Amino acid sequence: MTDRLHRFDALDNFRDYGDYATAAGRRVRAGRLFRSAHHARVSDTDLARLGALDLGVVVDLRRPGERRDQPSRRHPAFTGTVIESAHDDGAEAPHITFLKSAELTEGSARRFMTDTYARLPFDPAHLDLFSRYFQALGGDDDRPVLIHCAAGKDRTGFLAAMTHHLLGVGRDDLLDDYLLTNTAVNLEGRAPDIARKLEAMTGRQASHAAVVAFLGVEPGFLDAAFAAIDARHGSLDAYLEQALGVDGPLRDRIGERLSA
Repeated sequence: MTDRLHRFDALDNFRDYGDYATAAGRRVRAGRLFRSAHHARVSDTDLARLGALDLGVVVDLRRPGERRDQPSRRHPAFTGTVIESAHDDGAEAPHITFLKSAELTEGSARRFMTDTYARLPFDPAHLDLFSRYFQALGGDDDRPVLIHCAAGKDRTGFLAAMTHHLLGVGRDDLLDDYLLTNTAVNLEGRAPDIARKLEAMTGRQASHAAVVAFLGVEPGFLDAAFAAIDARHGSLDAYLEQALGVDGPLRDRIGERLSA
């Protein structure tokens, strides 16, 4: 286990993704960057702990339909900004469609996740949310920022990885932070129960390996996103600038705000 992980009653995958060394010889500030799964089921005790963090910005990366189905609970004293997307195509979340219609094998799960990551950086809603997130990182509010999606692993994991890249965190640390999801959610231990729930939902059995591939994270998933970015923009830095509007002055402001 790691000190990065914060245990809550009913809030999964909550952790600090700061406190990494950077190529500039500095360190990303601890206690300023948090990530998690959704907040729909948090307990009153969880809310009190979140309130104590005094979050300045919460970025909810979920689709409008996901937010309607599982609305977030917030501390009554929360005064921060919530960044969320209004892009609503009315469609079912892709992972739900996959679970309902696809053969639940290790291979199909891994192909679905790889394809999902190759598209993730270019989704219109994501481009909007990611851009506004980086603008917030360079803003005047020095309070902590929290990013989350449904499970806090894919959309959240990609955005945290891009943040680490921008701040000059080394690739090994970037990848270690991304893969920490598998530890944070006790993937191996929870997989059998999740497989039973999937069978009840779909009427089909899913192997242990299929559940792990679908609900966990792997280096190849993030590699697929980065390869797609390289193919379209030439580099992660070009994507940040061309697609998300993170120009030199904004990068400098983010670096100064989040580096110690």
